[in-house]
Amino acid sequence: MKNKKEEEDVVSGTFTWVIDNFSKLKTDKHYSDVFTIGGFKWRILIRPKGSHDPESDVVDQLSTYLGVADASTLTPGWARYTHFSFTLVNQLDSSKSKIKQTQGIAKEFKEERREWGYKSFMPLCELYDCSAGYLVNDICIIEAKVEVFVNIGEQGSNVYGTLESTKKERKGQESSNMTSVQAADSSPAPKTPSFERKPPFLGTPSSEKVCNELTGELMEFMGLGKIEKAFVPLLEEVCSLHPSLIECLHKRNRKVSECAFTALGELLHFLKTTRVKDMTEDACVRLQSLWEDVEMFRFDLAWLEPHVHSALDKKKFLERARRVKRLREDVDILDSEKKRRSTALAVTEADLEVAKRDLAKEEEGFVETDMDRELGYGMPSP
Repeated sequence: MKNKKEEEDVVSGTFTWVIDNFSKLKTDKHYSDVFTIGGFKWRILIRPKGSHDPESDVVDQLSTYLGVADASTLTPGWARYTHFSFTLVNQLDSSKSKIKQTQGIAKEFKEERREWGYKSFMPLCELYDCSAGYLVNDICIIEAKVEVFVNIGEQGSNVYGTLESTKKERKGQESSNMTSVQAADSSPAPKTPSFERKPPFLGTPSSEKVCNELTGELMEFMGLGKIEKAFVPLLEEVCSLHPSLIECLHKRNRKVSECAFTALGELLHFLKTTRVKDMTEDACVRLQSLWEDVEMFRFDLAWLEPHVHSALDKKKFLERARRVKRLREDVDILDSEKKRRSTALAVTEADLEVAKRDLAKEEEGFVETDMDRELGYGMPSP
């Protein structure tokens, strides 16, 4: 039987936004009408011309966000917790509709973070393709499904999603459909999918080993809850060095502790098992997401933060390493060509010397004559 403090009420609803004359929108930001779900007011924000963050590499992409409509009128310290999804309706074939939804931990809307969404929802070239079905008669249709946690238990236990969904994610069950489903990112921060358990580097021997370690087998951790078995040794190590990690959760209920240490364990596991060469853009996005999930539990992470930022910087290092590698290859190719041509030049120079010696030998005793002179037959010329 559930403890009354851990009961969670979720109210869900769907809002359909029909946008007429889409191609004629002139503003950088375009808002939907305000709609109410779970007793709270929401609105959708789109950037029809794409994101214009000068520090972002996102260009020519439709951006979509869910925002709190009445944020300016709410009392200080307000917070709302939701899962949500966006559907860009394909008006010619509904099975091709584009869907993106949050995963795992509920998104926290608050004074400092009033919007969550996607900078890269769909390339504009695909959206404006007349045959694609997303823009028909200059009409675009976006559906938002919002699930709002309206009955928050002690210590905000429902903020972090249900334990059952965490277990499913831990088993990697989302990995098969992540090509069409992507977790939300914050605005204006870069894309940060939340608390995903998908294997990030399928296809390499090291990644297969990592994925096999996360079997979903749970193990009791210091009486605070059941945690993924692979995370426990890592958590025991850091908790022995940083006792405050345990202390800050002693007064929280078991469910919150489980979610908190699962998030921290996954972050530590990522840092422990991921190699520098694996820090692709997707890996950096995942690491940023894991870091934000752990920060949500208000651990004292001053000792870990430099390592996370250093790992995130590896993307720039890899990009530079690739440029260096490419330039080195260019230098090697040109050097080989130079050597080939130098060898050919040496052969040509040797041939030239032989030809000069042959010429000098033939020229000995050779007397030049007028090649245009007639041969004659002994008669004097008139």
